[in-house]
Amino acid sequence: MVGKRLSRGRFDLRLLFALLLMIATTATAAAERRVALVMAEDDYRLVRPLANPVHDGEAMQAALKTLGFEVVLETNRDLRRMRRALDDFREDAKGADVALVYFSGHGVEISGDNRLLPVDADASSLDALDKTSLPLEEVRAAVAATAKVGLIVLDACRSDPFSGGGGGGDGRGATSLAKDVADKVKPGLGRIGRAENILFAFSAAPGETAADGTGQNSPFTTALTKYLGTDGLEIRSVLTLVQQEVYDLSRGKQLPYVESGLPKLFFATAAKGQLPERERLLLAMADVTPEMRSEVEQIASDADMPLAPLYGALIGTDTSHLSADSLNARLREAADAFVKVRSEMKTLASDDPQVTELRRQAEEQLSLGAFDGARAILAKAADIDNASRQALKVNFVSRTLSEAATRFLSGGAARADLDYATAISDYESVLALYGEAGQTSLSLEQADRQSRTLEELGILYTTVGNVEAAGRAFTALLANLEQRSRQETNPSVKRDLAISHIKLANIQMAQGDLPTSLENYEAARDMLQDLTASVPDKKGWLGDLAMANDKIGNVLATQGDVGAAAQAYQQSLSIKQKLADAEPNSAYLLRDLTITYDEIGDLARTAGQLDGAQTAFEESLRIRLVLAGNKPDDPERQRAVAVSHERIGDVLRERGEAAGALVAYNKSQAIAEDLAHRDPNDTDLKRDLSISYAKIGNALNDQENWPAALASYQQALAVARELAADDPGNTDWQRDLSVCLEKVAGVLDAQGNVSDALQIYQDSLAIADRLVKLDPGNSDWQRDLSITLSEIGMLETKQRHFEGSRKAFEASLGIRQQLAQSDPNNAIWQFDLVQAYINYAYVAKDPKAVLTKALNLTLDLDRTGRLAPRDKSTIKYLRGLLAKFNARKK
Repeated sequence: MVGKRLSRGRFDLRLLFALLLMIATTATAAAERRVALVMAEDDYRLVRPLANPVHDGEAMQAALKTLGFEVVLETNRDLRRMRRALDDFREDAKGADVALVYFSGHGVEISGDNRLLPVDADASSLDALDKTSLPLEEVRAAVAATAKVGLIVLDACRSDPFSGGGGGGDGRGATSLAKDVADKVKPGLGRIGRAENILFAFSAAPGETAADGTGQNSPFTTALTKYLGTDGLEIRSVLTLVQQEVYDLSRGKQLPYVESGLPKLFFATAAKGQLPERERLLLAMADVTPEMRSEVEQIASDADMPLAPLYGALIGTDTSHLSADSLNARLREAADAFVKVRSEMKTLASDDPQVTELRRQAEEQLSLGAFDGARAILAKAADIDNASRQALKVNFVSRTLSEAATRFLSGGAARADLDYATAISDYESVLALYGEAGQTSLSLEQADRQSRTLEELGILYTTVGNVEAAGRAFTALLANLEQRSRQETNPSVKRDLAISHIKLANIQMAQGDLPTSLENYEAARDMLQDLTASVPDKKGWLGDLAMANDKIGNVLATQGDVGAAAQAYQQSLSIKQKLADAEPNSAYLLRDLTITYDEIGDLARTAGQLDGAQTAFEESLRIRLVLAGNKPDDPERQRAVAVSHERIGDVLRERGEAAGALVAYNKSQAIAEDLAHRDPNDTDLKRDLSISYAKIGNALNDQENWPAALASYQQALAVARELAADDPGNTDWQRDLSVCLEKVAGVLDAQGNVSDALQIYQDSLAIADRLVKLDPGNSDWQRDLSITLSEIGMLETKQRHFEGSRKAFEASLGIRQQLAQSDPNNAIWQFDLVQAYINYAYVAKDPKAVLTKALNLTLDLDRTGRLAPRDKSTIKYLRGLLAKFNARKK
C-alpha cells in the first residue's frame, strides 16, 4: 500500500509538471507578441547634428519595454547599418502580432518621396542625397512583412538639416544644400496616404518641421513616452493625446500628424478607470474646429498665455447660443481672468512654505487647463490655513488673510474656466474672511485685493443676470474705495473710485433709475476731470473720462434732453480725437472714435437734424473703411462697415433720396451676405442679413418697385422666421419677425391684395401685442404696436369695415399721444403723432379739428428744423384737406 501510494505520488508530480508546462506554453502562445526597432541618429557627419535623438531613442526603449515589447535599439548608424538593422528586424520579428519602428533624427521629402537620414547622409547633390538616405517605403515594407499590426513612429521632422554651414568646435556644422536641388528637397515629411495594416505617426504636420527640444528629449517623444502607457486607450486616442500635448505646449506651432490604416483596435495597456482631467481636455481639444482653433490661438497669443486654459474654458462652456462675437468676447474674458490669476499666483507669498508650494502646483495645473485640479490643490492650501488659524489663535489674523488670498486665487481659477457660480462662491468667501480679520488688519495689498474681489463679484453677478446682487457689490465697492481714498494718497485709488461710480450707474441704468445713474456718471466725470488735469500723462484715464461723457450722453438722450446729450457726446468726441491723433495706428482708439460718431449721428437723426446725422455717420464710415482695409479678414471690422453703410442709407431715405439709399444698402448687404456665408451658424450674422434684405426692400418700396421690394422683403422674412422658430423666447427675433411680416403686407396692399395684407398684419399684431405685455415700459415696442394698429385701421377702411378701423385708429392714436408727450424733443415720435391724427380723421366725429392739430404740429416741427425733407409734403397735403372742408361749408 505504501509503494502504491509512493508510485501514485510520483505520477501526480509528473502530471502536475506536464500540466504546468502546457499551461505556460498555452499562455505564451496566447500572449500578444510585440516587437520594436528603435533607431536614433544625432551624430551627423555632413548635415547639421542634433542634440536629443539618442536620448529620445533610449526613452522610447524604456517606455516600450514597460509595455511588453521586445526592443532593439540602434543609434547613430550609417545607411548600410540601418538597412542591416531593418533586415534583422524583419527576420527576427517575423510572425509578431504587433511591430513598431521608431525613428528619431532628420527626415526630408525628396520630390514627394519621404526619406530618413542616417549619420552619413550627403546633401552635396540630389544624386548623393538620394543614394545616402533611407526611403520610408523600405521601413513600411519591413513592418508589413513582420506583423499583422504595424506602427511607424517618426520623430523625424526636425528643423532644416541643411540650414547654414559653419558649426561648433567639433566642425560638424551642416552643409548647405546644393542650389540645383534645393527646390526638390524639403525639410519635414510629406503626406503618406492610407497604408494597409499600418499606422503612421509624424512629429509634425506634413511639410512642417518639429522642434528638437531644449531638454534631453524632443517635445514629441516627451509626450509619446508620457502617454503611450495611458490606461485603456486605443493607440489612436493615445496619439491624439500626444498631438494635443505637443500642440498645446508649443502654443500651436507644432501639431503631430497621424494616418491610420489599422484594421482593428490596438490597446497598449488595459483599462483602469476614468482619465485624469488633463487627458480628458486634450482629447476634447482634438474635436475643436480649425476655425475655432485659429480663434483660440489668436486670443492666447494676444494674452501671451498657454492654449490649454482657453480650450478648457471653451469646452466647459455651452456656446451653442453664442454668436461669433459673443464667443470671442467670452474667450477674451477667460484669457484676461487667467492672466490675472497667474500673475497673482506668481507673486502672492505665504508665511507657510507648504501653502506656497501648493499655490505653485496649482499654477502648473492651471497652465495645463486642469481647472478642477488647480482648485483642488488651492482647497488643500486653504484648509491648511483654516486649520492653523483655528488651532493657533495667535496666528488667527495672518492665517485668515492667507486663506482669503488662496480663496481669491481659487475664484480667479474658476473665472478663467468661465465657471461663474464657483467663482462667485469663492469671492463671497474671500469677503467673509476679510470681515473676520477686520479692516484695520489689512495691508495696502490686501485692501486692494478686497476691492478687486468686490469688483469681480459685481461683474460676475451682472454676467449671470443677478442685477440686485451686482448693485449691492458695486455699492459696497464704492463705499470701500471712498474709505481708501481718504486714507491713501495714490491717485489710482481715486481713479478706481470714479470707475466704481460708473459701474454702479450702469446697474442703476439697467434698473431704469435714470436720475440716480446720471448722478453717479456725473460724479465719475467730475473726479476724472480733476485727475486728468493733475496727472495728464495717464492716457487711459482720459479714455475713462470720455466713457463717462458717453454714459452721460446716453442717459440724457434717453430722458429726451437732446441738447445736453449732444454736448456730452461732443466732449467725449474731443477727448477721443485727441487720443487717436496721438496714436494714429491704434485700432482700439479709432474704433472707439467711431462709436461716439454713431451716437452723435443717432441723436441728430432722432432730433430731425439729418445733415448732422449724415456727417457723423460718414465720418464713422471713413474710419471703419481704413480699419477694415488694414485687416480685411476680420469679420468684426467688416460688420462695422456694413452698419455704417446701413445708417447712411437710413438718413438718405429720410431725405427722400431712395436711389442713394439703395446704393448704401446694397453695399451693406454684400458684406452681410459674405459674413453669413463664412459663418452660417452665427445667428447675429443671420439677423444682420435679414435686416439688410429689409432695408433694400424699403428703398425699392420708396421707388414703388413693388415686385423687387416684395422679393427683398420675402428674403428678410424667410431668415426672420428661421431665427424666431429657433428661439421663441428671443424678443428681438420675435420683433424682427413682426416687422418683416408687415413689410410683406405693405407691398401686397400696394399691389391691391388687401385681404391677404390684412391677414398678415393680424399675425404681426399678435406678436406686437405679446411683446408689449411682456414689457409695457418699452417705448420701441409701444411704437411698433401703434404702427401695426394704424396699418390695420387703413386696411379695414379700404374694406369699408369702419367699426374695426375706428378701434384700430383710436388705439394707435392713444399710444402715440403718450409717447409724444413723454419726449417732446423726439422728432420721430412727434411726426408719428401727426400721422396718427391724419389716420384718425377718417373716423373722427370732427375730422377738421383733428387735421388742424396735425397741421399745427407739422408746422412746429418744420419751424424748429425737425421735419425731415421727405415729410415736408405733409404740410401741403394737410392744407389741401382743410381747404376742402372749408369749401364745403361755403
